[in-house]
Amino acid sequence: MASPRLETYCCPNRDAATQLVMNFQPEVFCGVCIGSASISLLLTILQLLPKKGQSPRKMPKASSSSTILLLISICDILGGLGMIFRSSVWLGFPGFIANISVANGTDVWPSAFCVGSAMWIQLLYSAGFWWLFCYAVDSYLVVRRSAGLSTIVLYHMMTWGLAVMLCVEGIALLYYPSLSSCENGLEHAIPHYITTYAPLLLVLVANPILFRRTVSAVASLLKGRQGIYTENERRLGTEIQMRFFKIMLVFVICWSPNVINETLLFYLELQPNINEMPLKNLRSAALITWIIMGVLNPMQGFLFTLAFYGWTGWRVDLKWRKREIPWESMSSSTVGENAYPSPVNYQSNIHDSKKISATDSQQTDEAISMLSEANTSSDERLTRSSPIYQGW
Repeated sequence: MASPRLETYCCPNRDAATQLVMNFQPEVFCGVCIGSASISLLLTILQLLPKKGQSPRKMPKASSSSTILLLISICDILGGLGMIFRSSVWLGFPGFIANISVANGTDVWPSAFCVGSAMWIQLLYSAGFWWLFCYAVDSYLVVRRSAGLSTIVLYHMMTWGLAVMLCVEGIALLYYPSLSSCENGLEHAIPHYITTYAPLLLVLVANPILFRRTVSAVASLLKGRQGIYTENERRLGTEIQMRFFKIMLVFVICWSPNVINETLLFYLELQPNINEMPLKNLRSAALITWIIMGVLNPMQGFLFTLAFYGWTGWRVDLKWRKREIPWESMSSSTVGENAYPSPVNYQSNIHDSKKISATDSQQTDEAISMLSEANTSSDERLTRSSPIYQGW
């Protein structure tokens, strides 16, 4: 899992709270991390692979929102691989890891592995947090018609730049002036924890606000298309709102144990003796949330694909074919099953509205399509019942 305690454990003179959780059933904890990360990794890749019986479509253009969702999944996959590798080494070579605890040791490879693997995990999940924030920003800008594929370059610069900068800064402050002297006081650890949890807290606070404003903007767009707000438009707006809710629900479930665990451990650090009996319940709660983190953090990748695309099925099509990536478009595709999981609905033609121009109508359709769920049954239901969708 992703926790600043991983980097703190690399310090030979680590604090008592870090020693408490890292020494609690390490074999069981590493096994839990490997199992959870492996299951999530396999199911995430299964979700993203094309499925048999689904015909490929030709999509005229890509969407920044879909690209961001794919990048979030890639960050989760790479972060999960880092967890599997790190936990496997800890289980397979306990003597190698034991050298980390030796202060002023001559063998630098255990410490280098500890720092490198922890930074890899932390960097990938931090980048995933920034991409999730960019997705909320992009969703709002798309509805406001202020975003497009050109903005993906800015998102890349912001995401990778901030993720690398905060990770390097936090590690540098933690290990200053050397690895053997880190964790000598909270002035080393607190900046590292702040740089680690800043993007996580940003998503928890800012994304719900941006999603709420996006849903309100979608309702205004739907009303403006024909001047009325029918049951079908209301249903589509509800589905978009539900999609945002599922994304935030997955995020809260997977990362709230980290916030709780870090709060408990920080409180224990401030105590003169964490082994006192009055602190027994706090120690137990910290250990329980530590194990829960090992289960839920790696599962974020798979749970996010369910929130993004829904369940795409088991029948994988591994035959090689030249296939265009089916990103969002409502102007030249037909309603049906997707050849590749996509978080959008596909429509065939632009509705011919008398009240708005064809250009504005197409922009509105594309903006709404970038936010709507890839739910086949929902698409078919709307196509059969909605006068807006019947002409597309």
